[in-house]
Amino acid sequence: MKPPRNRLQFGGACAENCYLPFSRLARSALTSLLLLVAGISILHAGEFRTPAISAARVDWLAALDQLRSETNSQPAIASAFTFSGHRRLPAFDPRSSPALVQLNAVTSQIFTGIGQSPVPVLLPFDTAAFLEARLNHLPASLSVSKYQDDFRPADLFDAGPAGYDAIFSLEPGAGDGMPPRTFDGPVEVQITGSILTYDISDPQGGKGEPVKALSAQFPDLRRFIREGYVRYAFTRFGVPYVVSIQCLDSAPRARRLACREAYPVAERFLKALRIAGGLPSRPRMDIPSAVAERPPERSPDFTYFPSGDIITNSGLHNQGGRADLTAYSQIRFPLDKIPAFVHSQSFGRRRSSLAGDGAGGKDSYPWRDNFCEARSFGVGQCASGYGHQGDDIRPGVCSQHDQSEPDRCDPRQQAVVAVRDGVLIRSRQQQSATLQINTRTEHIRFRYMHMNPTAMDADGVLNGRSVDEGEKIGVVSNYLDHPNGTTRHLHFDVQVFTRDGWLWVSPYVTLISAYERLIRGRGREIGPELAASPALQEQAARPAPQEGGDN
Repeated sequence: MKPPRNRLQFGGACAENCYLPFSRLARSALTSLLLLVAGISILHAGEFRTPAISAARVDWLAALDQLRSETNSQPAIASAFTFSGHRRLPAFDPRSSPALVQLNAVTSQIFTGIGQSPVPVLLPFDTAAFLEARLNHLPASLSVSKYQDDFRPADLFDAGPAGYDAIFSLEPGAGDGMPPRTFDGPVEVQITGSILTYDISDPQGGKGEPVKALSAQFPDLRRFIREGYVRYAFTRFGVPYVVSIQCLDSAPRARRLACREAYPVAERFLKALRIAGGLPSRPRMDIPSAVAERPPERSPDFTYFPSGDIITNSGLHNQGGRADLTAYSQIRFPLDKIPAFVHSQSFGRRRSSLAGDGAGGKDSYPWRDNFCEARSFGVGQCASGYGHQGDDIRPGVCSQHDQSEPDRCDPRQQAVVAVRDGVLIRSRQQQSATLQINTRTEHIRFRYMHMNPTAMDADGVLNGRSVDEGEKIGVVSNYLDHPNGTTRHLHFDVQVFTRDGWLWVSPYVTLISAYERLIRGRGREIGPELAASPALQEQAARPAPQEGGDN
């Protein structure tokens, strides 16, 4: 017997509602689907997320064409490169690009590991002139700067599965035709080319002005000042590159480089860029955001205020913070021992009468975000456009067990550790140390501040040093321009690579998830109803006595 028209039968057997009118059944199914989707959305609304990352599609044929043009400028060495590779091989097979293999063999003597870059490496290095000099048996002692348009040998070169990063310097007075400047130190120029870019919410992104003098060489070049750097962003071979110089957007000073003084240095650098290496790799896929993994068991005591919930009136012009539920990387917590506490070091609070869930002191839970606290530093992720750039972490006091064993815990020697395997970025006497991660799925930086520069120099915390996750790189200190310049704490921040270069993002959720893994327990978020408590807000509004300023 056939079922009546406009009624449904499932799999040949009649279910309970198989003879409902079709319109009612459709509405019922649609309602159930919407409730299911809503349930998933509610379930995931407060979950920590991993970052969304886009992968570039590299045009290696265009890169080979440019390399051929550059080598042809020196006919004597043009024959040293073979541009006809094996056919019927995957594009990422080295045998398909013999010219690149030959190039890497030459330049890897100067830029170690250059062949690991999956994007064409652009550097201010004239490979053709360098090879011609070798062909003519010029002395090996001839300075590399001769082939780098007077930029001195690279302070840092790091290549890996995500791309490459390099730092070069131009000494005062170096470079023919350079205008005089007031700043009396070397100017550091950074360049990054990356197959990965982080997709962050960025209202200021994509802006800038063209540079007429460079428009023929870089048609889409943008120049702009963001977060304390003048930046030149462009796309070549389908890959985003950014050249940047840290500078002050103000009048020139002897001890501070003005951005207007940085312009000619950056533009000299850009004009000198040539292909120095790199090798195709397997095509990459975009990495979508997903729910971040967290310990299933609850911690008995770890609590924290929501991301973006900074102390009332602590943002610039009383602006609030910015909620960001992204755990940008699965890291090891940066302090060796627990407990540790994320709290403001500039807008302190007295201990609240609300015990436990209330606003404790600097050495107690709950944690509180301070990424968007008022500072003079540009931070595009904060509503005011300015902020703290990171979060402050204060180590806990030694436990009773530690105190009974003096060698176990020295309050003034609490170790700071590498949060991942990576490479350090730091020149001598710099007040900060940056750890860079370069893998097939990440291109990210973590900066540590307030450790003593002299101690870091002595410990070899310098450009290019490789460290392992958990390796000690310093101790919690209070250095800010001089010893005792701030409270004893660690400033920790996160930068991700975007089409505008390296930008600061909130480390708060990344730190929460790292701490949860360390203590093997999930923390409890303190709800907004308690965060808005009048008693709590009154406590928060009173600044604590200052030991000094803070980044």
